[in-house]
Amino acid sequence: MESRESDQKKRLEQMEQELVERLTSEELDNTEQERKVKAKLSPKYEIRIQTKHDPIVEETKLYREMAQEVDDRYERYMNRVQPELKPDPDKDE
Repeated sequence: MESRESDQKKRLEQMEQELVERLTSEELDNTEQERKVKAKLSPKYEIRIQTKHDPIVEETKLYREMAQEVDDRYERYMNRVQPELKPDPDKDE
């Protein structure tokens, strides 16, 4: 039983020593290290979903039916997006 425990301790010490050697043996400069980190973290693919309706525009219309806006934050957005919007054929204005 003691030999088994001593074997485990030796293996643990060897693994720790190997880890220390790997971590300290290859010093990377900051730019190279940052590049490698970003390469590992960045996704390989990007998924984009196209919708027919802009949820911000839809919610803004609903809120405007309920209350008056205090400032023009959404007005600027609506003016920017409005040319892209097609008139709704179901609504008569």
